[in-house]
Amino acid sequence: MRLNSNSVASKPMIVLCILVTLISCNNNSKQLDNMSENILLQEWTGPFQGVPAFDKMNLKDLKPALEKGMELKLKEIDAIALTKEAPTFENTIVPLEKSGEVLDRVLVYYRIFSSNVSSPEYREVQAEMVPKLSEFDSKIQQNEALFKRIKTVYDNSLITPLENDQQRVVQLIYEGFAMNGAELDEIKKKRYAAINKELSSLYTNFANNVLADEENYVVYLTKDELGGLSDSFIKSMAKIASDKGEEGKYAVPNTRSYMDPFLTYSTERTKREQVWKNYYSRGDNGDEFDNNKNVVKILQLRKERVELLGFDNFGDWRLQNRMAKTPENAMNLLNAVWPSAIARVAEEVADMQAVANAEGANITIEPWDYRFYAEKVRKQKYDLDSDEVKQYLQLNKLTEALFFVAAEVFNYDFKPVAEGSVPVFNEDVKVWEVTNKTTGEHIGLWYLDPFARKGKRSGAWATTYRDYSTFNGKKNVLASNNSNFVKPAPGEALLVSWDDATTFLHEFGHALHFFASNVKYPTLNNGVRDYTEFQSQILERWLSTDKVINQFLVHYKTGEAIPAELVKKIKNAATFNQGFVTTEYLASAIMDMKFHMADPTKLDVDAFEKETLAALNMPKELVMRHRTPHFGHVFSSEGYATAYYGYMWADVLTADAAEAFTEAPEGFYDKELAEKMVRYLFAPRNAMDPAEAYRLFRGRDAEIDALMRDRGFPVSK
Repeated sequence: MRLNSNSVASKPMIVLCILVTLISCNNNSKQLDNMSENILLQEWTGPFQGVPAFDKMNLKDLKPALEKGMELKLKEIDAIALTKEAPTFENTIVPLEKSGEVLDRVLVYYRIFSSNVSSPEYREVQAEMVPKLSEFDSKIQQNEALFKRIKTVYDNSLITPLENDQQRVVQLIYEGFAMNGAELDEIKKKRYAAINKELSSLYTNFANNVLADEENYVVYLTKDELGGLSDSFIKSMAKIASDKGEEGKYAVPNTRSYMDPFLTYSTERTKREQVWKNYYSRGDNGDEFDNNKNVVKILQLRKERVELLGFDNFGDWRLQNRMAKTPENAMNLLNAVWPSAIARVAEEVADMQAVANAEGANITIEPWDYRFYAEKVRKQKYDLDSDEVKQYLQLNKLTEALFFVAAEVFNYDFKPVAEGSVPVFNEDVKVWEVTNKTTGEHIGLWYLDPFARKGKRSGAWATTYRDYSTFNGKKNVLASNNSNFVKPAPGEALLVSWDDATTFLHEFGHALHFFASNVKYPTLNNGVRDYTEFQSQILERWLSTDKVINQFLVHYKTGEAIPAELVKKIKNAATFNQGFVTTEYLASAIMDMKFHMADPTKLDVDAFEKETLAALNMPKELVMRHRTPHFGHVFSSEGYATAYYGYMWADVLTADAAEAFTEAPEGFYDKELAEKMVRYLFAPRNAMDPAEAYRLFRGRDAEIDALMRDRGFPVSK
């Protein structure tokens, strides 16, 4: 900016003001420079509409990026709320759907730090930022001017309906705000926000306590304690022990990916007991990482919060917009299956005890024996050896099977991207481009992070870095699958169990649900919890189809196809051990409901869990799949709180839909039925009511009898 001398001489105050303005501009410029230097804030560049810069992310950038992202979104929200024009879909809902793009990018990195590459340093940042993120959410949810505009658009839409997808967006946004306290008075709003802030810290502490117990409890074996274990498993344990400074020993980490195979194959009963107790005592060891007090406080705060909204319990509030609608409906389903499940457990235990007696073991079956003797029964009853099956289940071939199913059923083609063309956060992560097989149209990218490592949360999950939408320019999908397979030694094949292979397909089903999305507005990608597991569970069924078995289940050494006789044994044993699988799941789902319907005032978590399960006649030979002090689905967030039943609800849909494929002329590869499934059950995401979507696919509601038949349980007449 240039000034002439006359201006300077005659108007010194103006010059001072200009100088101040220039200084201010320089400060703003520095702020913008700082923002541009923070990689987490920057727009994604490169191919495929831009991708996250995972190779450049730095933890030191996370806190300032989150703070700047929240600041920018709040400015966008204020601009919407203070608009002078009368509220309409275009000037209220559309900008609301567009808001927060910078923050959304930052949160992608935040979730990677949290789930895939966690560290003590990250957890310090997380502990500081979680309550700030909660306060940020409350500022939006409780913005009175914003909600007034949303409510006006919603009320007007009931009089003059909008386009179907717009109507659904308005409904979901309005319900989301109303369910989260937007209509409360100021005093209650403040308390509501304070509760959310406290809960956010409790959720983080709960999850970190579980992670601490997974990292701190390790069982070490000597060379003479390796009976029954495979060579690849032994090598993996040896490396972990060596990495921990225990050269010459063998380490069993406290995670499911190690616990489950160890309990299945180890001949060392005392070590099985130790591994079992470590795993199922996570968060329940009476030390600094104990979660019992966290559970009580979480339940108390949840109850108080929903009471502010006029609900008797958390379940009534949570399920109002789910398929089940009420806790009673959800419990009716769980209770309908429970008797058959525990009756089957009794049969399974009797079979196992008979094997133990015949071997002269002189034991009574305990929880740490269940997997071990179930495997023996499987061999005896079905002549089926799980370890033999594993020889034909290689992860790389299973990945090819995923792509085959995606091509045959969804018309997708997966091709690996050029090495180094897409940044990743760990060298083990691989990336594929997804295209329409017929037209070649680009759909998105699929990231696979398959192996367990320190700092990665246990289990398997799917997520997106970018969702499909078209209202603000057509967005492609960046989807990720994450597993915790034990990494094999260099050059060796990674062999997995049939259950792990099923889970691999399950999570890929979520990814296909993301890729199949055909919605205009981002809000319509938000799933309905007791429905969104259907799309993943139905995909599991393709693992046992002949086309997958005959092409991709080949021996890891010889390359020979799996023998027909072994396939027959696998199919004959399809309902084997369903008592265990169903009961351990149902126990967790029922306890989730019971905890949220109980009075949390004077709650002893361990005692309540024990007494409630005893009243249900819970078999003593097994436990809940997720014991309460480490039940992360329910207590490290609210995603599955009073919603863990959703897996069973979705499994009713799955079993019913599977029967439709069985009845189709071309079975699971019937093009007409597959197209119908994608059109009604995958592509709409949450653009229509799930119950209506299922009726469009099946011509009727799903029936529980299909589930009972599927699990080999008696069907009520």
